[in-house]
Amino acid sequence: MKYGICNIGKTPLRKEPNHKSELISEILYGETFSIVSRKKNWVKVIIYWDEYEGWVNLNQFLSITLKDFKLINSNNQKYLTDLIQYLECENHQIFPVCMGSNIGASEYLNNYCEWTPKKANKDIRSSIITSAYKYLNSPYLWGGRSPFGIDCSGLTQMCYKIQGIKIKRDAWQQSEQGTTLSFIEESNPGDLAFFDDDEGKIIHVGILLKNNYIIHSHGKVRIDKIDQTGIFNINTNNHSHKLRLIKKIL
Repeated sequence: MKYGICNIGKTPLRKEPNHKSELISEILYGETFSIVSRKKNWVKVIIYWDEYEGWVNLNQFLSITLKDFKLINSNNQKYLTDLIQYLECENHQIFPVCMGSNIGASEYLNNYCEWTPKKANKDIRSSIITSAYKYLNSPYLWGGRSPFGIDCSGLTQMCYKIQGIKIKRDAWQQSEQGTTLSFIEESNPGDLAFFDDDEGKIIHVGILLKNNYIIHSHGKVRIDKIDQTGIFNINTNNHSHKLRLIKKIL
């Protein structure tokens, strides 16, 4: 088995091996993956962080050894908490990376970054909320995981990832993690709320805030009210999503 790492700002993860295929996720700078097969100029990969599978173009990553794969994933996990930062290559050219990228891999990739890690906040829930607020007004993008475009489960995954907490990629997968709560009143800021469609399928997720508010990606990352029925859109004055369950992950 071979291994790779994203050595640019972000790499698209496609459902099928072509550029016109659906974007199902994104691999951010410093994130690694294993390569399971190849088809012409594309490789099928399994992301280390969440075991998500998809196709990546050969021109958009760097191949690494098993030794380096293990080293990067064990010793150098330092996640960017700024919305945007710039890295400098060996040829002194610069390129942007976004929040949630593994800056710890910059030394391995011979990139320079004028970045000083912020002191860790012992209150993980508070840190999750702080990260979520930084994504406010980011446009909704199916498969997105960056401030330039992010989907609902991408938002929840990234806010937890920055704190070093692994949750799955899709909303329905995340809904199978953690402990189910019976009422909103039992929840705390940082817990996840899940919403379903008329067929009972989980289609949406958001992060609960204080005083019955929720931050979620719907059109853009926004804050709305939530009650036992679901999300109440404060602009349209109606419920936009039907509440299915609440999960305590921490």
